[in-house]
Amino acid sequence: MMLLLRLFWEFFKTGLFAVGGGMATLPFLYSMADKTGWFTAAQLADMIAVSESTPGPIGVNMATYVGFTTAGVTGAVVATLGLVTPSVIIILIIARVLQKFRQNKTVDAAFYGLRPCSVGLIAAAGLLVVRIAMFHFDTYAESGVFLDLFNWKALALAAVLLVLTRWVKPVKKLHPIFFILGSALVGVLFSF
Repeated sequence: MMLLLRLFWEFFKTGLFAVGGGMATLPFLYSMADKTGWFTAAQLADMIAVSESTPGPIGVNMATYVGFTTAGVTGAVVATLGLVTPSVIIILIIARVLQKFRQNKTVDAAFYGLRPCSVGLIAAAGLLVVRIAMFHFDTYAESGVFLDLFNWKALALAAVLLVLTRWVKPVKKLHPIFFILGSALVGVLFSF
């Protein structure tokens, strides 16, 4: 029971403070990994890949995944509820008082001020994903060989995707789902 309460509380805090969408939850999840030991940074990278390639909001998918790996189906439900509860509460409060504050300059300025926070959280999440996906700091620390620092398969995939999406006109027009599916297939085939 304590594990379920802790799952709810950790994801409640994440849902309360991760302003800016699912990717903004990543810094909180990295902190949660360090603090709780429920998952590693490598497992988080896998969760990101799975969450990005499955339907639904990434934050909810990741909460469900962490909850399930930590405490089964009950944990998945509790973690997901923990993540979405702050949003539901805030939306209900805002809906109740929206008409009063619709034209309030202070409220408008507060939302405007939240934009840089959202951008910062998303940028931090993106940098953490790049760090995990493209580099092997642990391997480099053990060997001291500079070439061991890089994940060459991931760099090659990123280069191919860059070329395809930037300079190959027929591919540039494809829907992003094709790139997600193609990347998933490459990941499975080459054991990323």
